[in-house]
Amino acid sequence: MKICGVELKGNDAIVCIMSRENGLYDIPHLRVQKISLSDAADAEQVQRFQFTFAKLMEDYKVDKVVIRGRALKGKFSGGPVGFKLEAAIQLIKDLPVEIISGSTIKKSLAKSQVDIDFRDTGLKQYQESAFETVFSYFEQTAFNPNSAE
Repeated sequence: MKICGVELKGNDAIVCIMSRENGLYDIPHLRVQKISLSDAADAEQVQRFQFTFAKLMEDYKVDKVVIRGRALKGKFSGGPVGFKLEAAIQLIKDLPVEIISGSTIKKSLAKSQVDIDFRDTGLKQYQESAFETVFSYFEQTAFNPNSAE
């Protein structure tokens, strides 16, 4: 199964695609590491963002998207554009999307028996959060009967 982890930051959807087969993880090199929305007030731009994201998922044959959740209110709440990006991704037809809270990601990474040093992944530093999101999702499902493998 191939899953895309997403961190929404400002006007960007930062992505990391990962697959796991027979307990082995694979991170393919992507043509883009983030997709940006230039003008959140322009419906055409939002549709272009959605199309670009959907095309990337289709091209890399992604089965599911997991988005790192953000707080709805408070000091560390997500911005309005981030929630617009999240909705645009969630509304892509035939693409399952799940939102995972930051605390769930931290717990899963702490319990993980697999130790992957981020520096060895070949990803850019700004992709670390997207990587942790998808990796923690795989780790959560590792011992689940409905495993993501």
